[in-house]
Amino acid sequence: MSLSTITALSPLDGRYAPKLAALRPIMSEHGYMHRRVQVEVAWFIALSDAGFVEFKPLTTGARAYLLGLVKNFSEADAAAIKEIEKTTNHDVKAVEYWIKSKFEARPELEKASEFVHFACTSEDINNTSHALQLRSGRDQVILPGLDRIMLKLREMAHAFADVPMLSRTHGQTASPTTVGKEMANVLMRLQTACEKIAAVKIMGKMNGAVGNYNAHLSAWPDFDWEAFSKKVIETPEPLGLGLTFQPYSIQIEPHDYMAELFDAVARANTILIDLSRDIWGYVSLGYFKQRLKAGEIGSSTMPHKVNPIDFENAEGNLGLANALLKHLSEKLPISRWQRDLTDSTVLRNMGVALGYATLAYASLLTGLNKLEINEEALAEDLDASWEVLAEPIQTVMRRFGVQGAYEKLKEVTRGKTVTAEALHGLIQSLEIPQAEKDRLLAMTPGSYVGKAAELARRV
Repeated sequence: MSLSTITALSPLDGRYAPKLAALRPIMSEHGYMHRRVQVEVAWFIALSDAGFVEFKPLTTGARAYLLGLVKNFSEADAAAIKEIEKTTNHDVKAVEYWIKSKFEARPELEKASEFVHFACTSEDINNTSHALQLRSGRDQVILPGLDRIMLKLREMAHAFADVPMLSRTHGQTASPTTVGKEMANVLMRLQTACEKIAAVKIMGKMNGAVGNYNAHLSAWPDFDWEAFSKKVIETPEPLGLGLTFQPYSIQIEPHDYMAELFDAVARANTILIDLSRDIWGYVSLGYFKQRLKAGEIGSSTMPHKVNPIDFENAEGNLGLANALLKHLSEKLPISRWQRDLTDSTVLRNMGVALGYATLAYASLLTGLNKLEINEEALAEDLDASWEVLAEPIQTVMRRFGVQGAYEKLKEVTRGKTVTAEALHGLIQSLEIPQAEKDRLLAMTPGSYVGKAAELARRV
């Protein structure tokens, strides 16, 4: 059976493949190889500038050629490395051999070829490559995806700032809010979560087999290898990697920053699961209608149905993403002694975890863009819920020292169908200033929204 979008085992590379086009070049094995080539080239060029007699500084032409290998890295190049790996059975060594093969007919580079991968352990290349992948995935796909959702939520917060809506605490009628304020609540939570994602320092180490620069110092014992490594890692691209230097490690970088990043993404995802479920419920209540799409079918037997499928799709894929992200964050910081390989196979699924998140962001945004407010349904719900005004009435009663205010309102409203007439009769009987009576009598469930509109516009 040939591999295609129909036969792919993962729906990320099958049914949903077109929606992940932005993530695939970054987090795929092709992306991983690309970053390995980038790290090897950066290390090689830096070695030529280290002042060693045995490795003179490269010419401008040689540097441009090497940087071109990175800039122009193609699927054909990745396939060539995979072909070499069939012989080496070692993916990092295959990258080293591929780079050396590109030195043929270039005497300057051929002469210095043994400085490719010099004093490096495979993890020096792998951890920095993973870091470059994660930085790109975060900055180019994950955060922009979340930004688009936040932009839509802000638009909704402002547009619906004055549209009153019945709240439901514990599933029961509660003090009204506005649709815009509820969108603002989610926006502010998501904004904080995104700040946490963006603030994670993406780290890298290049310090040898167990983190002590053993091989490096065996070659040049008087050279400051730690400072050199830090310079390569922290110098901006393309001559460096533009990462944050990790000074202490075993053979592998500790992966604590990865856990921090994955946990931060998972927190944002959890907020969006909450949003997806709430919108699903509001659609069910009729607060929102969904814009129809020509030819779309909601049910194979019930022609009337317009299902909230985008929010269901988002919720499901956010759950899948978080399940993987949780495992990654719990597993990756743990390694037996100075190295075991349990992280290696797990790390190959970073793109899967971020892929489900990316897919969910797209589905959620599609769903939000389909929504149309149903002010009639919102108003009907409010008009049937006069009991929510028990709160302001008893609060004003307390202000003026009316004894047993809460208990009196509880007796009138709890578990009963409350009418405007019943509440107005109670208000008229109260021994409070007439101006306060008039204010309470003018109040409706739709007007009792506090600062909701102001708070919605503030975001």
